[in-house]
Amino acid sequence: MPEPLLALLCIVLAVVGCCGVVVPVLPGSVTVMAALLVWAWWGPSTWGWVAFGVGAVLLIVGFASQYVVTGARLKQRQIPQRSVVIGLLCGVVGMFVIPYLGLPLGFIAGLWLAEYARVKDPGEATASSWVALKSVGIGMAVELLCALTASGILLASILTSWFA
Repeated sequence: MPEPLLALLCIVLAVVGCCGVVVPVLPGSVTVMAALLVWAWWGPSTWGWVAFGVGAVLLIVGFASQYVVTGARLKQRQIPQRSVVIGLLCGVVGMFVIPYLGLPLGFIAGLWLAEYARVKDPGEATASSWVALKSVGIGMAVELLCALTASGILLASILTSWFA
């Protein structure tokens, strides 16, 4: 495969992966790691392997921190993981029912309904849903930051292989 085409493929994979962090239907960090691995394996220099190593560490940290941050915050407020899973499932259904807006709206509605079914109080359900939304958002932001940084490392590796 020609090097410019390989570089373009890796960049597209990294962009799709970064979008996948935000849209949970796509495999985010895994796709960025695949882009790094493809560049390391078939790229023209050893800098691809360095980029893969550093990027893989970042992606693993980002992926793990999403669950650690979210899980700790939910456990602190005694919100079961089941509510977040129900919210995610409703978000996936909402994505097909209402294009573009269905994913976040379905997630929020499913999360609130699961919390309301658990606590039987609208105010308490709203408060716990807000905490869950913030913790999921913070975890997603950390994973996105790590995926973007790994993608930047990939881009730097591509550019250094061309201009070195």
